[in-house]
Amino acid sequence: MKLIQKSPEVYLAPGPVAAIGADEIALLTRAVQDSPRGRVRINLHGDSSDPLHEMFIAIMPGSYIRPHRHPAKSESFHLVHGEVDVVVFHDDGSLREVVRLGAPGSGKPFYYRMSAPLFHTLVIHTPLIVTHETTNGPFDPAATEFAAFAPAAEAEPDQIAAWQQHVRAISGSAA
Repeated sequence: MKLIQKSPEVYLAPGPVAAIGADEIALLTRAVQDSPRGRVRINLHGDSSDPLHEMFIAIMPGSYIRPHRHPAKSESFHLVHGEVDVVVFHDDGSLREVVRLGAPGSGKPFYYRMSAPLFHTLVIHTPLIVTHETTNGPFDPAATEFAAFAPAAEAEPDQIAAWQQHVRAISGSAA
């Protein structure tokens, strides 16, 4: 399938029929190595107004996924490659739960769904994860709520690293 590159981190699978296979996963694996934020995606939905958004996303362990939530949305993902913990927080930043995922065949669950607006982030345990994420659209960046208890994405790298280490410690995900 011919993908359209929309930005250094986003590819689009055009047309009314899309198929993802080994070639597309290999492209994600290569592209994420050069990504400034350590993540790259293939969007299977045409644009941000679509009522259903599906993405294949490659993420490296150093990528900072600031704890966030999506009011009035559900989110799910199926882990295709690697191992990751989905860390879920209460509004005050205390740990609510940890969902430990592994790719099919790992013996761990490989799918999760969150149907409530809970703050969450990822702790990645392998050099790379690839997920198939699904959420309802349309996408409005202003509708994502970021947790005040975690550093902003623009924070100093040492603040982010300290926060990520804190999350690993409280979630039992220490390296």
